[in-house]
Amino acid sequence: MRSHPRLARLTVLLAAFVCAACGLVYELELVALGDYLLGDTVTQTSVVLSVMVFAMGLGSLLAKRLTRRPATAFALVECALALTGGLSVLALYSCWAWIGRYQAAMVGLTCLIGILIGAEIPLLMTLIQRIRREDAGRAVADLFAADYVGALIGGLAFPFLILPRLGPGDGALLTGAVNAVAGAAVVLWLFREEPAPRIRRLLWGGCTIVLAVLAAAAAGSDSIERAARHALYGDQVRFATRSRYQEIVLTGPAEGPLRLYLGGRLAVCGPDEYRGSEALVHPALAAGPDARILLLGGGDGLALREVLRHRDVRSVRLVDADQALTRLARTDPGLAALNGHSLDDPRVRTTAADPMAWLRGAPDQEYDVVLADLPAPVDGGPVKFHSQEFYRLAARLLAPGGRIAVRAGGDGEGLWQIESGLRAAGLWTTPYEVQGTATGTCRPDPPNTIQAFLLAAATPPPLTLAPDAPPPRALTPAALQASATHLTALRPPHSPDPLTLLGPR
Repeated sequence: MRSHPRLARLTVLLAAFVCAACGLVYELELVALGDYLLGDTVTQTSVVLSVMVFAMGLGSLLAKRLTRRPATAFALVECALALTGGLSVLALYSCWAWIGRYQAAMVGLTCLIGILIGAEIPLLMTLIQRIRREDAGRAVADLFAADYVGALIGGLAFPFLILPRLGPGDGALLTGAVNAVAGAAVVLWLFREEPAPRIRRLLWGGCTIVLAVLAAAAAGSDSIERAARHALYGDQVRFATRSRYQEIVLTGPAEGPLRLYLGGRLAVCGPDEYRGSEALVHPALAAGPDARILLLGGGDGLALREVLRHRDVRSVRLVDADQALTRLARTDPGLAALNGHSLDDPRVRTTAADPMAWLRGAPDQEYDVVLADLPAPVDGGPVKFHSQEFYRLAARLLAPGGRIAVRAGGDGEGLWQIESGLRAAGLWTTPYEVQGTATGTCRPDPPNTIQAFLLAAATPPPLTLAPDAPPPRALTPAALQASATHLTALRPPHSPDPLTLLGPR
């Protein structure tokens, strides 16, 4: 092929295309894993991309020392990149489960992958010039065009093909195998006269070993994940999966107590889950008509169970992005028993959609109560679900006399920011709280831990309990009034700026 410069040059550009696609997939795998395990997508994306770009620049500088034997150096770089990038997700997941130093490990691994990616372009440029000398500007233009188009393909393949079909772990392993074949093998074959025969055999052997290691890791990835989950969550893991949005783990025996982990955080502990669910639902449904309910989030069915205890409820629309969570809440015997099989009630209609996106295109229908069963930012929830824009969209769906109830977390400053967002949407608000959390038995809370909530309406909403439902276990009218009086006395004289999609955070 070297006797046909155009074909040889096209082969090198094809290798650059595939390597660029693989490099971007490695970056996106690290971002997705960090989002699954730690939440806070903006922080994870910023850390990975900024460290990666810096390391790529460093790798380009270091590659200057390798250009004397570019084919040999490129094969070594691609083998190392395929091994490092391919094993990166399993390594970081294991580090998160067993060691706990996830952020440091992520930065170190991202830096190493970035250095190896950065070394590719100088070496590929040298190889292209060895095939046929040409103007440097034209060669750079062709090489970067192949690199950028490859990045485009990798970036589109990740969310639409790799992540939904393979998940982060197996996706990274397959990407590493492609990287090793398309990078190291192609260049070694095309420039096989550069390394001495002994070195060439070693390089081929190294490439084969990399592929064997990746294959072995793929065969054992399920065992590694199970062992890591048992180390993190205990031996009674009933269900574990990674949906498009988060890792979902359910632990505990069928008879309870159950523990539900979302994105690595303990979200539900069976003996305590009623505290938050009751506080969100019952005051809102007691303050006026409650025939038509919109529940945003709440895919575990626990808040829905409390809604259905009100006899006057005629229809409920549940909107949750994570269809895997609602499916688990419906099919797992223990979780379904805990939520009272609420998702099977004929009055309930479920929609798998992002709550904010659904609100923007919501059908022309009014609701008596809108319940936002979404974690507050202080508890790891996205800012957009507590932004002024979100509350304006929700307020448009309120029927006359309708109310909105939201979780405000346990942080005083966050409570008043969320209240400012509701008030900016033209609503009156009443704050209240309940002692303890939904996870206190499984993970002891600090003394005097509270959960704060806000009830909002077009006129000041009353804070009471309704006679059309059984009395809640964690609430009484007197306790509600006392908590509202207590929080009102703590309200700052100057309300903080509301959360918006563009700030402040």
